[in-house]
Amino acid sequence: MQTHIFHAESDKDIVSFIKDLGHSMAMHGFIIHNEDKMEMVHHFGHHGVQLASSFDLRMIQVCAPKRAAESLVRNLERAVLMPKFITVFTLDGKTQVRLLRLGEELIAGLVDDNDFPAQNSAICRSLITAIEAAL
Repeated sequence: MQTHIFHAESDKDIVSFIKDLGHSMAMHGFIIHNEDKMEMVHHFGHHGVQLASSFDLRMIQVCAPKRAAESLVRNLERAVLMPKFITVFTLDGKTQVRLLRLGEELIAGLVDDNDFPAQNSAICRSLITAIEAAL
């Protein structure tokens, strides 16, 4: 798998999509880790940066706690590559969904760990399956 950005689009509004995404993620062993801080307009506002209330970018951090803990016990060097963010925003009246997928070759070059590139790729496939179920 090469490094690329997964793109998807939904006719659902952002709030409905994220609710469905939460259910879908749970069915695949993931949790939404930052549910109270995913709305970037509020996050930026908390730091004194004012944006229009229509700025609806959400940065959704997802985690599979059991799998993450088991992975990190094997090699703490994996930690820098493990956080997964699903970016959600509205464009032309549609909910847009993005996920950065790091390629196995890139990961192999960054972390000396023969098993991790394939494991990370499998996690990304699970995330995409969960995203697609929520669309």
